[in-house]
Amino acid sequence: MGTKPRIIVCGLGRAGYQVFRLLKQQGALVKGINNRPLPEPDPDVIIGDLRHAATLIAAGVKEADTLVLASSDDALNLAVLTQARVLNPAIRIINRLFNTSLGDRLDFTLPNHVSMSVAGLAASVFAFTALGNRAIGQLKLFDQTWPMREEHIDDDHPWLGRKLSSLWEDRSRMLIYYLPADNRMDLVSAVVEQKVLQVGDRLILATTPFVRSDRRSWQEAVVRLSIRFKQFWQHIGPTLAGLALLLTLIWGATFIYSNASLRHSLVDSLYFAVGMITGAGGQEQVAEEASDQIKLFTVTMMLIGTGVIGICYALLNDLVLGSRLKQLWQVVPPPRRNHCIVCGLGGVGIQTARQLQASGCEVLVIEHDPNNRFLNTLRSLRIPLIVGDASLPSTLQDARITEAKALIAVTSNDVINLEIALTAKGLAHKLPVIVRNQDPQFAPLAQRVFDFEAVLSPADLAAPSFAAAALGGRILGNGMAGNCLWVAIATLITTGHPFFGKTVQQSAIEADFVPLYLESKYRVAHGWTLLEAILQEGDALYLTMPASRLELLWRSNPTAVSAQAEASALDYRLWTVDS
Repeated sequence: MGTKPRIIVCGLGRAGYQVFRLLKQQGALVKGINNRPLPEPDPDVIIGDLRHAATLIAAGVKEADTLVLASSDDALNLAVLTQARVLNPAIRIINRLFNTSLGDRLDFTLPNHVSMSVAGLAASVFAFTALGNRAIGQLKLFDQTWPMREEHIDDDHPWLGRKLSSLWEDRSRMLIYYLPADNRMDLVSAVVEQKVLQVGDRLILATTPFVRSDRRSWQEAVVRLSIRFKQFWQHIGPTLAGLALLLTLIWGATFIYSNASLRHSLVDSLYFAVGMITGAGGQEQVAEEASDQIKLFTVTMMLIGTGVIGICYALLNDLVLGSRLKQLWQVVPPPRRNHCIVCGLGGVGIQTARQLQASGCEVLVIEHDPNNRFLNTLRSLRIPLIVGDASLPSTLQDARITEAKALIAVTSNDVINLEIALTAKGLAHKLPVIVRNQDPQFAPLAQRVFDFEAVLSPADLAAPSFAAAALGGRILGNGMAGNCLWVAIATLITTGHPFFGKTVQQSAIEADFVPLYLESKYRVAHGWTLLEAILQEGDALYLTMPASRLELLWRSNPTAVSAQAEASALDYRLWTVDS
């Protein structure tokens, strides 16, 4: 058996310390680096400047296999990245970056570099919970993100007495792991031996995400159209009013000039009125040959016309060349019912709104800062926004909270999130409310006392993904159940692989993993066919297993699945056609 990988976690903030703790819990050889002492000293933590070569060398960067950059500062992570690559060009980097576009470029440019975002990882769980999926993790397969959940079999559970083999063939879910109450038995053995679920058994599974879609009635479509028309009028109304005033002045002056002189036609009077009011001039004899009263009227109209023309030009320029026309096209009517309200437009908020919209749910965002940096992103997604304080009942009423599907409070302030959630519960006590909170001890208590749907911490939700990525392989998903980290991983079968030449069933029982599906050159195998398949060179095996047992795969130094296998494995049609 090979040596476990040596891992360094750099930046032990909230998320970093969680990653460090999880890796130690899974038995990895891990060192931590932090710029200040921890509340509880740890002999495996080096204190010093994260960017200095001496600090990295003291942590063993030259011999390490993986470096996890877990600081919340993108600039600091990039500085540590460059220093670490100078000291160890082959080290694998797991980089926490808020700037996801920069992370994509680094992944493309640098070998052995994986960028990850706490906000992006946590947003999926927030969105799943808002849509009714109780998630403990996530799994990305077939162009979908599947929520993971744990089923605890009790006396009232509908699966009590059901055979595990019946769940094995269900295409709407994937079995991840099995923890029997009476003895230690792996899932594949339990499926093959037709074992039934008993009281106390725990089953971890991933399910296809679902969204309750609501068809809009034609009455609601008419209401939304009227709202859009009202918004359109609010934008263009002042310009039309200015143009109407200008035309009134022109036609009024034309009428007076044509009646004051019998020598000039209506067209001559109109020509002079337009030239006089706009300042262009023309047909001045209409006024020169008129009486003194008409000349005084002309002077008055010149002064009034100058002001009206100036106002009309300003309104037209603002409408055509300024921001009003752009705002007109960007205005999105707020949803009226069955929508999700996201309070707080930070990194987690914008990612959660994006996830909800991608799942087919209507979204409304409430943000108090009119200059928030994500406003342009929100407009490009065509998600409606209310600028205001979400903790005020009037703001939530404007968001039609009584007609909403769920509310998600994800500002960066835990106290404000709690205030928003309590205000929402006061207005709609049956509304599912999901709250962001960083305190792991407060979260379960608040969820029970205030009857919130969930109280979640982004750092705690994202930490297992960072830990799983640090342990190696191409991570497809992960989840936590109790103190055990479950990892979904893809491994390429080679002639030196420990599973080569064995059946999937035999390998799964020996290594205690759960096969998800097998992709060979010609087909995708799953279900009972998967268990009978013999693993050959070039096969891509997708599986889940405890992170602590990943060392079984390190013996052969497995590589990631080839680009061709990865592209075709994500094609959901292969799954449906083969089934």
